[in-house]
Amino acid sequence: MTDTTDDNPTAPGWHVDARCTDCDVARQLAPGLIDQVDGRSVVVRQPRDAGEEQRLHAAAFACHTRSVRPPAGRRLDPALDPYPMPLDATVSLCGHNAPMTAAANSYLVRRPSGSQVMVDTPRWSEALAVRFEVLGPVTDVLLTHRDHAAHGRAYADRFGARLWIHEGDLDAAPDADQVLRGTDAVEITEGVVAHPLPGHTRGSVVYVADERYCFSGDSFYWSRTTGDIEVVDNVTWYSIEELAASLARIVDTLRFEWLLPGHGDRNHLPPAESHRRMRSLATRTAALCPRPVDFTATRW
Repeated sequence: MTDTTDDNPTAPGWHVDARCTDCDVARQLAPGLIDQVDGRSVVVRQPRDAGEEQRLHAAAFACHTRSVRPPAGRRLDPALDPYPMPLDATVSLCGHNAPMTAAANSYLVRRPSGSQVMVDTPRWSEALAVRFEVLGPVTDVLLTHRDHAAHGRAYADRFGARLWIHEGDLDAAPDADQVLRGTDAVEITEGVVAHPLPGHTRGSVVYVADERYCFSGDSFYWSRTTGDIEVVDNVTWYSIEELAASLARIVDTLRFEWLLPGHGDRNHLPPAESHRRMRSLATRTAALCPRPVDFTATRW
């Protein structure tokens, strides 16, 4: 095992320093190279080729604490910053996760017109905004809930975009100019629909694009531990009962292939499989009881 910390900065090889918060982002981006050991990320194997080196750079440029570090005497190579990183022809991962959004993933979604919407936000940076705009103008910034609202106004103003949040979490972005209300689905722009989903927070929202891409915020995610779609019942700020009711309300109409959460892993599933798993999730969530918040119990 080759991990080091800042207490031993001269140790050779890629390493994760002691600031790691166990957010799972690095493990998503560099599987097989970074793993969880004793409640934090650890470099378990050094890269063997250029492709693996690029995966470690992707993890390093996403890490919100900048804890993924290159070997002593080296700096991160800006030329190997992959963000925005395409997941397919429509969705790109923004990277550069922000401390003020608890390391949440954020996404750019290309529309047929050539414009884009941003779902949640990376750390604020003018240089990043310029990089994102190269892909096309950003017309809307969609906030999934209060925990991810920190840089919404900055990016919306920079892009001249509309800023969206649900009324249940409006106090986290009181200057939002587009406020979702109630629980009815709302079309944001052609092909992009907001589904209010109170539960994780009072104002949580799931956004679905083209009935293919589900941006679930912190409402549900793909767990590598269980190999299934899960809710984070151990970190539910508002009501697990409300989350169960929300899932029961939308599960028969929600359609997607890509599950793209704020926290937790991503996955690409056949539509029928994602629907089957969501029905199972709704049933399992209905049986859950409230529990104290415990970040360490998350089943990454």
